[in-house]
Amino acid sequence: MSIKSIFVAGHRGMVGSAIVRQLSCDHNVKLITCSHDELELLNQRDVFDFFIQHNIDQVYLAAAKVGGILANNTYPADFIYQNLTIQNNIIHGAHLAGVQDLLFLGSSCIYPKLAPQPMREDVLLTSTLESTNEPYAIAKIAGIKMCESYNRQFGRNYRSVMPTNLYGSNDNFHTNNSHVIPALIRRFHEAKLNRDPQVVAWGSGSPMREFLHVDDMASASIYVMNLDQAIYEANTESMLSHINVGTGVDCTIRELVETVAKVTGYRGEIVFDTSKPDGAPRKLMDVSRLRALGWNASIELEQGLKRTYEWFLVNQETLRK
Repeated sequence: MSIKSIFVAGHRGMVGSAIVRQLSCDHNVKLITCSHDELELLNQRDVFDFFIQHNIDQVYLAAAKVGGILANNTYPADFIYQNLTIQNNIIHGAHLAGVQDLLFLGSSCIYPKLAPQPMREDVLLTSTLESTNEPYAIAKIAGIKMCESYNRQFGRNYRSVMPTNLYGSNDNFHTNNSHVIPALIRRFHEAKLNRDPQVVAWGSGSPMREFLHVDDMASASIYVMNLDQAIYEANTESMLSHINVGTGVDCTIRELVETVAKVTGYRGEIVFDTSKPDGAPRKLMDVSRLRALGWNASIELEQGLKRTYEWFLVNQETLRK
């Protein structure tokens, strides 16, 4: 079997690093990664030159500017400009260099704010987006459509996957700017150390959410990238080609909070502050397309939370305060 030269853009991020870990186990893969200092993805000429200099067979486009609600609301221009520029440079640069295979990683925020649950791929562009992250979502939608357009015009094999809420190793555990799972893990861990009698969680605990461990996301990404072309095309459409990636199973926020408390060993009281907003009542991905293609998630939530807490314990000294 010939050696594949694979470029992972965004290899230091949560998803990119998980893809690198899994590809590193394949002796038929030559991995190519570049730090920000080595390659500025916002610079078109640098990216184009990079592709010309390297003989690349596959690209995983996991690089993106990401952030929570506060960051999206504060810097909307940064989010739409930087994400559009990064993906434009990489997708077009790959095409110019003759790279046939590329996988674009998006986000479930591409779907309308009030999308029917579970969210199917075909609800894309059917209604209004959530206003707080619309610039980011617009960029990700453009990435999907760019891949589809290069496939139609140039016969490329550029595919897109849209993950549900992700968590796991290399997540952001920042005190004020992290997503729900890393925020809860840090909060319960510190409450245990401080022997706090109670931990307060926002909202009623009734909303339902779906969570996917990043190792499953990496597995699904590699699986979709390497699917036979005929099988992939038989299960997608030329202008509706993206694939949802998730578990197909959700839980209440209360169940999540209680499981994180169990995993971290916190024994105190859990109080739900119902004066705080709940957000959407449910967000669940329809993953029937991915299952029809032969892939299913394998890491159950409690198992994944244990793995994530273990990683946090080993790496907490290096995490941002």
